[in-house]
Amino acid sequence: MIPIRCISCGKAVSAYFDEYQKRTAEGEDPKVVLDDMGVTRYCCRRMLIGHVETW
Repeated sequence: MIPIRCISCGKAVSAYFDEYQKRTAEGEDPKVVLDDMGVTRYCCRRMLIGHVETW
């Protein structure tokens, strides 16, 4: 499960995860997807790009 908020800045990132995961699975570039969704902070981008489902 992805954390609800970014560990560094506190912005809610879990709201973006489903769309990010769906669009990247379809072959879109992660940079383009994050830019399109308005996720501009490096710390928040790291939370979405580096997340690995463990269950």
